[in-house]
Amino acid sequence: MKLTKMVKANEVEREWHVIDAKGKKFGRVLTEVATLLRGKHKPSYTPNVDCGDYVVIINADKVEVTGTKLDSKLYHTHSGYFGSTKSKKFGELLEENPLKLFKLGARGMLPKSNLGKEMLKKLKVYAGEEHPHTAQVSKGK
Repeated sequence: MKLTKMVKANEVEREWHVIDAKGKKFGRVLTEVATLLRGKHKPSYTPNVDCGDYVVIINADKVEVTGTKLDSKLYHTHSGYFGSTKSKKFGELLEENPLKLFKLGARGMLPKSNLGKEMLKKLKVYAGEEHPHTAQVSKGK
């Protein structure tokens, strides 16, 4: 009888992945990011442990979107007060704050718990080519 190896939080080895989003589809980039953040690409994946890697996305503002999502897809915010619902189009949010857009998309693909919040903290998004994480060993995708 073989026993399955369950990884503990202090045994996890984290890597850094740099993903260039220029010319790639938004949803395809997010599925790749969610897989890396969760650690499902590793043979030592354990569902109840944060065993994912760090992910750096560069050129986030140059991501491509199919169809009419730039004009028709809406993101809503609400402060809790009556009449405070505000909506922004996908295209506006992509120009103003691509970090928020990528975080919202990745959050929807991660567990809805404290574990998912910890995984999301390992996502770094930058609009341009430059990022301050050059000291880490990066694996380009």
